[in-house]
Amino acid sequence: MQLFYIPSSPADTCILDPDESQHCIRVLRLKKGDRIFLTDGQGNLYEGEIREDHARRCTVQILNVSHDDKEKKSGLQMAIAPTKNISRFEWFLEKATEIGIDQIMPLICEHSERKALNTGRLQKILISAMKQSLKTYLPLLNQPETFVESIKAGGSPQKFIAFYEEHHPHLKDVYIKGKNTLILIGPEGDFSEKEILAALDHGFVAVNLSHSRLRTETAGIVACHTVSLLNE
Repeated sequence: MQLFYIPSSPADTCILDPDESQHCIRVLRLKKGDRIFLTDGQGNLYEGEIREDHARRCTVQILNVSHDDKEKKSGLQMAIAPTKNISRFEWFLEKATEIGIDQIMPLICEHSERKALNTGRLQKILISAMKQSLKTYLPLLNQPETFVESIKAGGSPQKFIAFYEEHHPHLKDVYIKGKNTLILIGPEGDFSEKEILAALDHGFVAVNLSHSRLRTETAGIVACHTVSLLNE
């Protein structure tokens, strides 16, 4: 199945944007009368028929619509520090989307080595990963925010800060299935002591993700997978 993305719920017909139109008509060589599937990233799956096979303006007639109840949202929000090597952060976004995550908040910490992001490019990576993995939910990507902003805004029932200390409980042992959750993942230089104390003062629980010291992007993936597995 080929899945295409439309940014909003369509009426009886919709027009794919130039990138999606070109992929549909030029790359996949689909034509008028062919059936395709589309999602708006909100859990809806649309079946449509190509009515105008223009490579810059492909028009699709909507035939059926269904809501994907099988793909349950985990309620997982992750505030994670972008890596100095942006390709590693992009890899995290791709894999987290495939596993399942609801919201990603780029986190600017005291030890952060990257504080600016091309959010337009990152959004395209999320969309591509959603389509490739045949998911119908598109994770929400926030604008970068400071550590203080993140912990003050964290209104989730479960709030965790992950950093390497052997005496901390593992995430799997304290996570409660089905509850909305916010997890903080620090930069390559880890959280500062001041940030850790501030998070604990705001009700965050310190957790481990592994017996090993993990890279930022690896820690993010381990946290996503842990939550996903516990919610199955």
